[in-house]
Amino acid sequence: MGKRYYCDYCDRSFQDNMHNRKKHLNGVQHHRAKKAWFDQFRDSAAILYDEQVKKTCRKFLLKGFCDFGANCRFSHMSEEEQLMLKRQLEDEKQNKEDAADRMMAGRSVQEWLSKREKRKAALSSKGDLKTKEDREEVEEDNEIPHQLLSMPDLPPSLLPPPPGGWRVFVNAEWD
Repeated sequence: MGKRYYCDYCDRSFQDNMHNRKKHLNGVQHHRAKKAWFDQFRDSAAILYDEQVKKTCRKFLLKGFCDFGANCRFSHMSEEEQLMLKRQLEDEKQNKEDAADRMMAGRSVQEWLSKREKRKAALSSKGDLKTKEDREEVEEDNEIPHQLLSMPDLPPSLLPPPPGGWRVFVNAEWD
């Protein structure tokens, strides 16, 4: 029977030879399927721009459907949907700006980690925290940067202690 070529975009297979593959890869159906695949990964700004440039589809407005579907060269998005997409883009932009401002205002993770290492080294050489100033400095530096807290699955060494501190279990057998 020979080798078969499977096209992921079109979800079909055919006998693999140079003629068949070239014919398939240059076909209209393959190009449409490939475009549809990549369109699902486009960002909102590109979608909004494309929809604003297009004219509205009369058939879609009148009947609620279009024979061309996703291949129609006219827009099937209503003005309300475009406004919602525009608001979503503005919200995303504002969130990015807010995050950038917080990153600038707060200290970096590298800076926090280096201070933490220095503090650990000082504690191991000093022993116990004797003065009130030392304890206040440690409490001030214990605040974990928000960049770390936004990461899922932090290692236990970087997680903040729960409110009230860690629970200590005493094993009666070791007494």
